[in-house]
Amino acid sequence: MATGETGFDDVSFDLISLQYHSLKAGHDYGQYVRDARNAGREDIATFFEQVMAEDSSRAQRCHEFLRELSGSGESGPALT
Repeated sequence: MATGETGFDDVSFDLISLQYHSLKAGHDYGQYVRDARNAGREDIATFFEQVMAEDSSRAQRCHEFLRELSGSGESGPALT
């Protein structure tokens, strides 16, 4: 696998990046849910909760792939 400047292979870096952004977005969506509820828009709050669940699922899938890659020795910098 190709290795970028970080020492991690590109696929691992991409998964880590997607996982981070999914988790960060999920954190932000919590505020969106509260805002929608405060505005009396339960329909929009429900939509934001759905989006949050989808991002959580994406982050979990990334975690599973990263665990798989780390067990195969195909990710991360070489340890000495």
